[in-house]
Amino acid sequence: MEGLTSDSSKRAARRLRRGEVVEGTVVQISADSVFIDVGGTSEARVDRGELVDRSGALATKIGDKIRGTVVDARPESLTVAIALGREGAVDVGALQAARDAGSVVLGVVKQAVKAGLEVEVGGVRAFCPASQVEIGRAPDLEVYVGQTFEFRVLEVRDGGKSVIVSRRAELEARREEAARDVLERLVPGAEVDGTVHSITRYGAVIDLGGVEGFVHISEIAHRHVAKVEDAVEVGAAVRVQVLGIEESPKGVRVKLSMKALMDAPRNAVAPNADEVLAGKVVRHTNGGVIVETPSGEGIVPARDLGLPPGADHRRAFPVDREVQVVVTSRDGSGKLRFSVSGVAAVEERRNYREFAAAGKARAASSGLGNLGDIMREKLGLPDLPPAPPSDEPSAGGAPHPASPASGAETSAAVAAPPPEKRVPEKRAQPNQRREGELGVVRRKK
Repeated sequence: MEGLTSDSSKRAARRLRRGEVVEGTVVQISADSVFIDVGGTSEARVDRGELVDRSGALATKIGDKIRGTVVDARPESLTVAIALGREGAVDVGALQAARDAGSVVLGVVKQAVKAGLEVEVGGVRAFCPASQVEIGRAPDLEVYVGQTFEFRVLEVRDGGKSVIVSRRAELEARREEAARDVLERLVPGAEVDGTVHSITRYGAVIDLGGVEGFVHISEIAHRHVAKVEDAVEVGAAVRVQVLGIEESPKGVRVKLSMKALMDAPRNAVAPNADEVLAGKVVRHTNGGVIVETPSGEGIVPARDLGLPPGADHRRAFPVDREVQVVVTSRDGSGKLRFSVSGVAAVEERRNYREFAAAGKARAASSGLGNLGDIMREKLGLPDLPPAPPSDEPSAGGAPHPASPASGAETSAAVAAPPPEKRVPEKRAQPNQRREGELGVVRRKK
């Protein structure tokens, strides 16, 4: 038997009364009991069964603090119950003390009535309203009949004839305690297990065991998710990664991600520099459009859509429209940023590189290369016809071998005068008449 020396004898012992809520320190642990120092004349005994978890392991150790209700105040048999009602009969005074201290009472559900459950707590009849059975709505009260639960006392009236208890209050208290433990473990990057509590238009609410987190629709999967309910369902167990924690007057907001723990699709390869990607608009944001490509999903900011100022990007780029984009950036988490207006510049650079490469190849094959030939080849134009024979003498003074004319003929051609230039006759306009045709007589002055 484990033990810790008690110093209760060194203090002025006080008399405890039945129903009083006390807090003590664990000083001994035996096979069937846990003893705590509550400042009385002797240590109080707590049934070991009240301090084991669901697996049967003892959930406390020497030095821990335990809070309970005195069910037997006699010094020789001082007993404290963690849940009042487990050790037999309970009087009205003990229920009132449990109400004031907010301690737990143990009750057995006897029957389900229209408005709630009839519960027996240590021989005292109590009532649990239907709204106080669960944190949420309890659809079928009959399933609780015959079971034993822990309750909190809400009201004790008419000398104990009317006792109102709540199972919901106890569940919420446990939830708050669990939430404190969970919050200590919730740091950015941590991986935790949870359950899908509810689904909204913009994502899923995840119950992390006392704390609720939110997974935005964009963080559910690497692929585009049109509807949240197509990817997750209420009640499903999920594993998520903590993205961030924000505290506000309304409470703690935990941002989660499911896709952060998923492998990226195999076809989502990183694009090369200046690579034009074929994509499709999948949804809109206030600042642009989201485009899905073989290299992943990313945003095209409104300023990179190539629209005139004031244009509605939702109308210009409706969902399912096919577009061509280029990658402008990729952050540390792999999120892509695209540009539609940047495609033209990328294609111009690519054409220039191809043109330069073709010029180098032609120059290497011919020894010198010709810019006109390269341009004709690039533009797909036909070759020029062969040049006419040249009449100029070769370097040695001899006629060009391709010219059939002799030297005399060439001299005669040079000496021949140029043909006379004919000046076209000026025609009279139809409405003009020569002087004298109409018998015009000029008078002498």
